[in-house]
Amino acid sequence: MYIGEKLIDRPFRWGIVGGGKTSQVGYKHRLGAMRDNTSFLLTAAAFDVDAERCREFGVSLGMDADRCYPDYKTMFEEEAKREDGIEVVDVATPNFLHYEVTKAALEAGLHVICEKPLFFEAEQGEEIKKLAEEKGLHFGVSYTYVNYPMIHQIRDMIEMGEIGKILTVVAEYPQDWVMNGLDRGDDVRHAWRFDRSQAGDSACCADIGTHLSCLIERATGLDIEQVLANLTPIPADMPLDTNAQVLLKLTGGVPGLLWASQVAIGHECGVSIRVFGDKGSLEWSHEQPTRLKVTKANGPEIYYTNGRSFLTKRVENLSRIAAGHPEGFFEAFGNYYRGFCHDVLRCMGEDVPQLPHPTIVDGIKSMAFVDACVKSNENGNIWVPVCG
Repeated sequence: MYIGEKLIDRPFRWGIVGGGKTSQVGYKHRLGAMRDNTSFLLTAAAFDVDAERCREFGVSLGMDADRCYPDYKTMFEEEAKREDGIEVVDVATPNFLHYEVTKAALEAGLHVICEKPLFFEAEQGEEIKKLAEEKGLHFGVSYTYVNYPMIHQIRDMIEMGEIGKILTVVAEYPQDWVMNGLDRGDDVRHAWRFDRSQAGDSACCADIGTHLSCLIERATGLDIEQVLANLTPIPADMPLDTNAQVLLKLTGGVPGLLWASQVAIGHECGVSIRVFGDKGSLEWSHEQPTRLKVTKANGPEIYYTNGRSFLTKRVENLSRIAAGHPEGFFEAFGNYYRGFCHDVLRCMGEDVPQLPHPTIVDGIKSMAFVDACVKSNENGNIWVPVCG
């Protein structure tokens, strides 16, 4: 078990683009990166399009005002001149900026963490993957939910044959923020997430549906090979989809079902996955993240919890506090950053174990998933192969 572990002798000097004062995404990344004591040190930032707001916010975090930059280009240029310049950059901007910022970061010799969804075009994903490989740099994509210990327990138990042959998989992610916003009179329709030029061809499916596609593949070890999607704008005058219902065909013809919604009143962040096999089932919910429901055929329901000695070794290493104590979202983010840290060290030639976490490969597969869902929806809800 890792409690406040110091991973490296000197923290990686870390910068961030976006993620300013009003950004919940930036807050999540800052707390996740700091979970392992001194692995990352926030050194430079271009938090905001407003230079003064960027500087004020950076100073409030204890940063040097001179290293709070007006834009990412200036930050990359100025940091490259310093012996103590940043080594890693976090891209926490709206979707449409991901490609240009991550490309510039790699060209500047920086390891990259990018928010999801990755880019708009599959070709961009392959280009950036190739560039990172040529530069010897690591590129991570922050799909958070796959970093919970119990998701790794699911994968380990499937690989050990605990539930037999997988028969079907169901994953859900209901939220209610769109309906709540409309009820308050907020101008939700004009949020950047529903602007096609900034968000891409999908809102709900790309924003939270990709969390589920990554979760399914990481938890089960199966690939999503085909989709039949119904992407619906609810209410009907929303510019992009707010509800996604997707039938799946996984490796070996295993059927699956994915539902993501931003209009499900009564659900705040209801991420869940259920895997049914011919010998048993495994069920996990983000709202009770330290519990895994395990049921064997003709057996009772059993609940596994974090921090127990009967969990697999990998899961034991991902649990941070003793059994019975709440462990959740920020710890999962911390696990992501710990895995990213290890892969950066491996890029530098260090002999450290590889810790599973989402990378640009997962980002490209998620882009292919969204593209297939959009094509399916636009062509009369037909089966479409996922080419990722």
